[in-house]
Amino acid sequence: MTPADLSAAIVRVIAALQADGRLAFKDGAGELPTEVVIERPKNREHGDWATNVAMQLAGKFGLNPRAFAELLSSELVSVKGIEKVDIAGPGFINITLSAAAAGELAKAIVDAGPSYGRGKDLAGVKLNLEFVSANPTGPIHMGGTRWAAVGDSLARVFQAQGADVTREYYFNDHGAQIDRFARSLLARARGEAAPEDGYGGAYIQEIADRVLAETAIDILSLPEAEAQEAFRAAGVDLMFGEIRQSLHDFGVDFDVYFHENSLYESGAVDKAIARLRELGHIFEEDGAIWLRSTTFGDDRDRVVIKSDGEAAYIAGDLAYYLDKRSRGFDQCIYMLGADHHGYVQRMMALCAAFGDVPGKNLEILIGQMVNLMRDGEPVRMSKRAGTVVTMEDLVEVVGVDAARYALARSSINSQLDIDLEQLQKKTNDNPVFYVQYAHARTAQVAKNAASLGVERTEFDPALLSHTTESELLARLSELPRVVAQAAEFREPHRVARYLEEVAGSYHRWYDACRVTPLSGAAVESVHRTRLWLNDAAGVVLRNGLDLLGVSAPERM
Repeated sequence: MTPADLSAAIVRVIAALQADGRLAFKDGAGELPTEVVIERPKNREHGDWATNVAMQLAGKFGLNPRAFAELLSSELVSVKGIEKVDIAGPGFINITLSAAAAGELAKAIVDAGPSYGRGKDLAGVKLNLEFVSANPTGPIHMGGTRWAAVGDSLARVFQAQGADVTREYYFNDHGAQIDRFARSLLARARGEAAPEDGYGGAYIQEIADRVLAETAIDILSLPEAEAQEAFRAAGVDLMFGEIRQSLHDFGVDFDVYFHENSLYESGAVDKAIARLRELGHIFEEDGAIWLRSTTFGDDRDRVVIKSDGEAAYIAGDLAYYLDKRSRGFDQCIYMLGADHHGYVQRMMALCAAFGDVPGKNLEILIGQMVNLMRDGEPVRMSKRAGTVVTMEDLVEVVGVDAARYALARSSINSQLDIDLEQLQKKTNDNPVFYVQYAHARTAQVAKNAASLGVERTEFDPALLSHTTESELLARLSELPRVVAQAAEFREPHRVARYLEEVAGSYHRWYDACRVTPLSGAAVESVHRTRLWLNDAAGVVLRNGLDLLGVSAPERM
C-alpha cells in the first residue's frame, strides 16, 4: 500500500461516514478533500504512517479532533492492509500496515520505473527558470557553477511535478562590462597590460589570439574605435561559445539564450515604459523618466531613462520581465548571486507595477558563495582565469558527477565549503560515492541473482518482514513526497539528502538479508521477493540521481 493508496482509502472512509449520516457538515454544506496528508511518524514505533486529517477536518463537521479521529479509526481498522490504528495526542492518527500491504510497494515501484516519484502538483504551469546568466567576459566562476548545478536540478524537479519548464540564460551583451572586456582584448592583442578596470587572466590572451587568427582583416590596423568594436563582437561570441560548451559538458543545456541587447534594439524598453505609463506608474522629473516604485514597497522611486537619454539598468529589467510574461509564462523565477540581495525589493515592485503578484508571478532565489578547500585551506587561484576558480577547474579535479552532487546537496541559503579531497575519495565519506555505490550494488545483486536463477517470477510481499526491509520500504515510499517538497520549497538539496538516507537503509538491508541463496541451497520465494525490493531500491536511487543530473553507474 503506497501513501497515495492510504490517502485514497481515508477519503473513501470519510465519504462513507458522511453517506450513512455519521458525519455531517456543520453548516449544512461543504466539500470533502480529494486527498489527505500522509507522513512518516518521527518515531517508527508509532506506526508506518500518520495523518493529521482529524485536526484539519473536525471543525467542519462540528466535532473536536479527538472525536473525529476515534470515529475515523473505528472504520480504518477494517480496511484491507491496515493492521492497527492508534490515536495520539489531540487527534493524530497513527497507522500500522500489515507486512504484505507494506511490501506491495516494492512491486509498485518496479512497475512504475522511471515514473515513480513524479507528481502533478505543477501540471499546467508554464514556468521560466533563469539561472547562471554569467557575463560573457570570462569563464564561469564557482558561484555560477553552483547555480548551474542547482538550477538544472530544480528544473528537473519542477518537470517531475508536471511543470512546463523553460531553462533560460540571460546573455549580458549590453553595457560597460562588455566595453571593458573589448578594451582588455585589444590591449592584450597589442602586447599591452590590461586596462586598470579591465579583465586579466590567461583566457584574455587566448581569446585575443583567437580573434586575430580567425578574423580575415588586420584588426590592429583599424582605428581605435573600430578595433575595439571588432574585438567586442568577435570576443563576446568566442567567450560565450566557451561558456555554452562548459555548461553542456557539465550536463546543463538551456532552451533559450536571451540577448540583453535585443531589448534595446527591438523597442522592448519603450514598450515596457509605455505600458507602465498607461497604468499610471511613470512620471517625469528633472528631465528623466521615473518609475513610481515606492507605491509598491520599494525604498525609493527608480530612474528608468536618465536625463541624458541613456537607459538606467532597471529599464532592461522592466522590458525583460514584461517580455517573459508576454511569452506566456505563469511564473518567472530568477536565480541570483549573493551580491543581489538589494535587487529583490525593486524587482518585486516592478512585478507589482505591471499588475502581477510578487512571489507568485515573480520569484527571486538568492544563493550564497562557494569556497573550495584543500588541506583545510581555500583554493583561490585558477590556472586560466587567474583570480577566480572556474567550473572547469572543479570538474578537472573531481569530475562532473561529484561536482554537481556536491553543489546541489546543500541549501542555497548557506555558504558552501567544498572539500576537494573528500570528493575524490572512493569511500563512504564521499556522499556521491556512497549513493552511487548503493545503486551499483543493486545492479550487481540483480546480475548475481540472474546468474543463479533468481528472477522476479514470484512476489509474496508478506515475506518482506525483516526490520531492515520495513526500514527500506519506508524510505522508498518517501520519494514522491520528497520530490513534491523539493519543488514546493525550491530546494533540490532535499533529494540529495534523501538519497543518502535510502543508500544507508539499502546497505543495512544488504548486510542483513540475502537475495541469492547460500551455495548449494535452493532458490525460494523469499529470494525472488527480495529481488523485487532490491530492484525497487535501484529505481529510487536512479530516479533521484537523475533529478540531480548525476549518473547512476552499474559498476564502480
